Amino acid sequence: MTFSVSRHFGVPAEQAWAVLADVGYWPVWGPSVRSAVLSAAPLGPDSSGTVGTALGLRLPFRVTSFEPGRYWAWSVAGVAATGHRVTPEAGGCRVTFTVPWWAPAYLAVCCLALRRLARLLAA
Repeated sequence: MTFSVSRHFGVPAEQAWAVLADVGYWPVWGPSVRSAVLSAAPLGPDSSGTVGTALGLRLPFRVTSFEPGRYWAWSVAGVAATGHRVTPEAGGCRVTFTVPWWAPAYLAVCCLALRRLARLLAA
């Protein structure tokens, strides 16, 4: 079981995916991310790396699920974390963030991420 929040964006799905899958953008739209480094680019099904958190911790991450151009999920320090889905829609796409059943409070952070993503994609 997961919980999710989503938002429609008036850009092609490929444009939203490019931002969600590029670790250079993670600190721009992700409120809890200060930095991210991939062991090997691009982001893919077996990707891993390090994420710097808003709390000042640097933690290892691993992509746990991957559908090219549509979805990726990860674990951080071995703990299941968020999923990131892009779905084409009329006039653009929908971005959905999912959180594990035990982390519904993190949806507030995901809502802020969607607002930041909206500003980034509108630029």
